[in-house]
Amino acid sequence: MKPEIDKNKIVIFSGAGISAESGLQTFRDSDGLWNEHAVEDVATPEGWSADPKLVLNFYNERRIQAFQASPNAAHKAIAKLEEKFEVVVITQNIDDLHEKAGSTNVVHVHGQLKFARSSLDDRLLYPLEDKPIHIGDVCEKGSQLRPHVVWFGEQIHNYEIARDHIITASRVLVVGTSLSVFPAAGILKKARFHAEKIIVTLNLEKKPHGFKLLRGKATALVPSIINNWLNV
Repeated sequence: MKPEIDKNKIVIFSGAGISAESGLQTFRDSDGLWNEHAVEDVATPEGWSADPKLVLNFYNERRIQAFQASPNAAHKAIAKLEEKFEVVVITQNIDDLHEKAGSTNVVHVHGQLKFARSSLDDRLLYPLEDKPIHIGDVCEKGSQLRPHVVWFGEQIHNYEIARDHIITASRVLVVGTSLSVFPAAGILKKARFHAEKIIVTLNLEKKPHGFKLLRGKATALVPSIINNWLNV
């Protein structure tokens, strides 16, 4: 038996599009990062094994950019929802723009740039902020530190936590994702039939069943959606 829907609970599911509007380059856009680097080279365990220095340099650059970026109007509007609702942000993004905007319950499913972790024991995390990881930086067990980022072929983080929040949400707002990265995107199938479900995105091939699609930029559409919810 499924748990009851919480009428006061809103889940935000965010992807790279919301961060792009803060100036962070995405992987999949026509001018994105995949045009500069093959995914196999910088986002797989095999790429890490073949050339860890290349991988570290790639994510060191991403970390500095993320540290310098500021949250945009969509991030800030999402944080404002907490004035009235229980809000859980489930994000595929590895930046911390939601936290910078003031969101207090953010579930990262693809890791976080601002941490390094042991390549031997993924429970060992080390805060970095904007600092780089170098070859020779090791954890307390002596293994090389790596980015705390989920690569292709690795298990996503916090799947059960994210799923359980989606199941009990009365509203689900999906922002800035093409829903092409699985299994994270598959979490949305757990949204309830009677929940209000909206997707705001520029790129989407197939709309999930039961969702209302609003095609456009997050900064243009999300604040008005959230103002409506706050004023109901």
